[in-house]
Amino acid sequence: MESSSPPGLARFNALAHDEVARVLHEICSSTAWGRALLTGHPYATADDLLTASDAATAALSPGDLAEAMAGHPPIGRPKPGDPASEREQRGMTDASEALRAEMLELNLAYQERFGHVFLICATGATGEQMRDALRTRTTNTPDRENATTRTELGKINRIRLTRLLTEGE
Repeated sequence: MESSSPPGLARFNALAHDEVARVLHEICSSTAWGRALLTGHPYATADDLLTASDAATAALSPGDLAEAMAGHPPIGRPKPGDPASEREQRGMTDASEALRAEMLELNLAYQERFGHVFLICATGATGEQMRDALRTRTTNTPDRENATTRTELGKINRIRLTRLLTEGE
């Protein structure tokens, strides 16, 4: 995103405190992340907002990270009526029944190993790419997987914030 201020930033900055909190919670369900971004509101530039998001994501405690992940549905099962999860998981839309069944099995194995949903920035990824990442990441150590999950959450948050700032342009 360019340093210039997109029209969506002015709209975001003009929102009342409670509305900003609601919008941020839709982007990321971590209370700590939302509170950190709310503290910096309003933002001078889109880059300032994205930088604040990155810093807030990096600062999440394990409990905060778990809270953020709880807001994400498993890959292959987007939340009904949630356009963000449907859009982000579009790569699974035309997946075969065999791939869907494999994803369900892999998701369950991942959740059993790590205790939380498999989180990946699925935007633009095919079902096969998500499956391959899930296979690979299931072999990670818990520490490595926590770091990977945090990175993926940061990517998702950036995409969602960028969409918020550019919608309607």
